[in-house]
Amino acid sequence: MKFGVVVFPGSNCDRDMMHALQDDLQQEVVMLWHKDTSLDGFTTEDCIVLPGGFSYGDYLRCGAIARFSPIMEKVVEFANKGGKVLGVCNGFQVLCEAGLLPGALLLNENQKFICKNVYLKSASDKNIIGQAVGNNVLQIPIAHGEGRYYADAATIKQLEDNGQVLFRYCDENGNVNSDTNPNGAMNNIAGICNATGNVFGMMPHPERACSSGLSNIDGRLILSALADVHSFA
Repeated sequence: MKFGVVVFPGSNCDRDMMHALQDDLQQEVVMLWHKDTSLDGFTTEDCIVLPGGFSYGDYLRCGAIARFSPIMEKVVEFANKGGKVLGVCNGFQVLCEAGLLPGALLLNENQKFICKNVYLKSASDKNIIGQAVGNNVLQIPIAHGEGRYYADAATIKQLEDNGQVLFRYCDENGNVNSDTNPNGAMNNIAGICNATGNVFGMMPHPERACSSGLSNIDGRLILSALADVHSFA
C-alpha cells in the first residue's frame, strides 16, 4: 500500500508527515498538490493524509477554503468508496468542513494557541486505530489555536454510542477529567472517526512523535495501524 499526503497552500506539516511515514515507518509516500484532480494509482487499501498547517491562511474558518480545493472532490470520492483517510490538526478541520466527519473545531477555550505534549487514550476498539493502540496511554504533541471539538448533543450521543470517538485527552495514567482537557473539547474528545471506520480526524500530531531522535515514538502506533490493516471487516 501507499500513502498520499495532500499539500495545500499554507500546509506546514506535510514534510513532517512524509518523513514520519517514509523514513520512520518505511512506507511509500506520494505528495499530492491541492490542484490535482486525480487519485489514479491509489486503491482503497491505500491511505490519503490531510496534514496540519494553516491551509489558505485559515481565512474564513480553518479548513473552509481548503475544502473546495480540486483534490478534495477526489478525496471525498475515495473515502466514500472505503479508502482510508486521516486528517491531522488542520486536516481534521478540513474533513469536518468537507462533511466527511461531523462537528467542528472551535477556538480554544482559553483563546490562545497551545503547543505542548499531551496524553491520549483510545476511546473505542471498534476502529483499526483503537484496536492498535489498545490500553496504551500515548504522549503526542498538539499545536493549535482552534482545536476545541464541538457538536450538538445528538451528534455527540451518536459518536459515543457508535464508538466513533477515537481519542480522549487524559493524564499520564489514563485519567480523563477537565484538568487534562487542553482546549475545552466536548467530552475531552481529541479525535473521531466516521461511522464506517475509514475516515479519521485528530488534533494531536502523531507524525511529531515517530522519530527515536525525538525520544518519542508513540505516534508510530497510530500511523502504523493505517499501514498494516487492509480491511475494515
